[in-house]
Amino acid sequence: MMRPSWEEYFMDIAKLVAKRSTCLRRFVGAVLVKDKNILATGYNGVPSGITHCSESGCLREQLKVPSGERHELCRGLHAEQNAIIQAAKHGVNIDGSTLYCTTAPCVICAKMLINAGIKQIVYMDGYPDELSSDMLKEAGIAFLPYHTLLEKKPEEEPI
Repeated sequence: MMRPSWEEYFMDIAKLVAKRSTCLRRFVGAVLVKDKNILATGYNGVPSGITHCSESGCLREQLKVPSGERHELCRGLHAEQNAIIQAAKHGVNIDGSTLYCTTAPCVICAKMLINAGIKQIVYMDGYPDELSSDMLKEAGIAFLPYHTLLEKKPEEEPI
């Protein structure tokens, strides 16, 4: 068995975190990392103590809201938001960290990540939000598709 690169390791953890999602539309996981240490994780879903969409139904589906639009019309939080909240709740400084996320952030999450001091975002799947990528670029945050890191990966060490 080959030892995974750090990028593979953290993205695999983000994929595992996504399995906890309570969203009916999309399963997203996020991991905040600094100096190869996990600081916080998050997945998309309703706030703690609130009825899950699997029981109450998806508000966005009921209102026929297309993906990438009208984020306020949702009972849930995004994975990136929950990772930031988890860090804040436990007093963890995320300034200068890297976000590994299974989906690229929307503009609302991008603004939060900019103000939280995130220095780099590695994402697996794209998201239809051009303003998000424009703002991240303007803020000087490295915004890297995961597949490009795999293409540049050096030969791995055996475990």
